[in-house]
Amino acid sequence: MEILWMLIVGGIIGWLAGLITGRDVPGGIIGNIIAGFIGSWLGGLILGSWGPVIGGFAIIPAIIGSIILVLIVSFLLRKMGQKKNHGHHV
Repeated sequence: MEILWMLIVGGIIGWLAGLITGRDVPGGIIGNIIAGFIGSWLGGLILGSWGPVIGGFAIIPAIIGSIILVLIVSFLLRKMGQKKNHGHHV
């Protein structure tokens, strides 16, 4: 049951990060969960563990870390998309 709770909270954190940045996390629900987990780890590294803790996540650093992650991923995906399109001049 604890793992399910962590997946739900991780998914919500990833979804919130996508909502706040206005960018969709690739991979739908699974992508949101992954973004929430990696983002909370990133936020914990950068900001430490403070504020309210829900489902094993320090919510505020987790959301900030997830926002950073979503912005980085969307930036990288856009760059990769531009590289694919540059080779085709008509």
